[in-house]
Amino acid sequence: MKITKLAMSAALVAACFGRAAHAQAPAEASMSDFGYYAAGQAPVTTGAHVHRDHSMVVQAAASEAADEPWTLVQNDPLGIDIGGWAQLGYHTYNNALFNQHADKVNLHQAWLFAEKVADGSEGVGLGGRIDYIYGVDANDTQAFGKGDDHFDNAWDNGIYGHAIPQLYGEIAVGDLSVKVGHFYTLIGYEVVGAPGNFFYSHSYTMYNSEPFTHTGALAQFNAGDGLTLYGGYVMGWDSGFEDNGDAFLGGYSYDLSDSINVTNQYVAGRFGLDEVGFMSSSIITTQLSDYITHVLWVDLLDTDGTGRSTERETFDVNNYLLLTLTDNVTWGNRFEWYNIDKGVYGVTTGKSDIYAFTTGLNYAAGTNLLFRPEVRWDWDKDAVSGLELGSTQTTFGADMIFTF
Repeated sequence: MKITKLAMSAALVAACFGRAAHAQAPAEASMSDFGYYAAGQAPVTTGAHVHRDHSMVVQAAASEAADEPWTLVQNDPLGIDIGGWAQLGYHTYNNALFNQHADKVNLHQAWLFAEKVADGSEGVGLGGRIDYIYGVDANDTQAFGKGDDHFDNAWDNGIYGHAIPQLYGEIAVGDLSVKVGHFYTLIGYEVVGAPGNFFYSHSYTMYNSEPFTHTGALAQFNAGDGLTLYGGYVMGWDSGFEDNGDAFLGGYSYDLSDSINVTNQYVAGRFGLDEVGFMSSSIITTQLSDYITHVLWVDLLDTDGTGRSTERETFDVNNYLLLTLTDNVTWGNRFEWYNIDKGVYGVTTGKSDIYAFTTGLNYAAGTNLLFRPEVRWDWDKDAVSGLELGSTQTTFGADMIFTF
């Protein structure tokens, strides 16, 4: 039944987009392509809306004279890109948002991936991707959505674990591509993979109100003029190759101008076996100058209140301000307002407001090595968030990412 669902959804997704795909010439690269904001700048990573399924590597000191990054495998055998990264991190207090093991240096992510991009520019192109992670972050990106031990959800080794967060095949024809399998969500700005985020720590929004992965079929169509459309069917949230729901996943990314990108992504339907609802994630990225980038990220989650065992309602606003200081140093600031109405941290009635401000640097020490020190202040009005110190907390954290 699961295989039948995947096959039927892939056919439906392709049919919905296929007619338009044949009517369009190959689209030019849009502002949402990875690397746009970092071009000619220090290592400013872009958001989750930028090819969420592709690895986001650290942007090295971006002068024209910079050396090429070192890679694990040269020349991409058979057109397959093989690489990864290692992330070591330290933080002074736990915040229940990935960073759970304070006062010690942890291997957060030892990550390997292999990918062949499906190229439909000259007809039918085939591709796919697999990702593997080992570290203290692995438990949070396993197929935990059903709460059982299917797929990689039992691959634990104490506080460490293993996970395969992506395993999919892809077919492309012209400007249309469809992937089928297990892949990262479109929802949100932050991602699981460390090089895809500016900060070492994560937001409440990303960790508590958004899916990490899906299994199903997802189409992407480059419509031209800076517009990219997404749409597909997924079997719920955060599960492997077992049915955990029926939902639509899709949206769009559009370049309003050379300096402004708007991305809206949606998921609606049955998120798990006992949760039905709707979620939207809207991101406006503005290049204010050659050296200043602003990101406004707003999420709304509302699941069914008709007596099902799982009900959630949150509204979340994040603001990022990133300032390039030198060729290899960028200063970033993130302010988050996380509003809980119900269903998070065991809160089922009433409301709670959590605020978090993070400031830190990205320092690129060459083309493969990135350091991310930060200071974070959390204030939890109702002390429900799981902060180690209760309602207020100041945390120092830093990590090192080596890409290959």
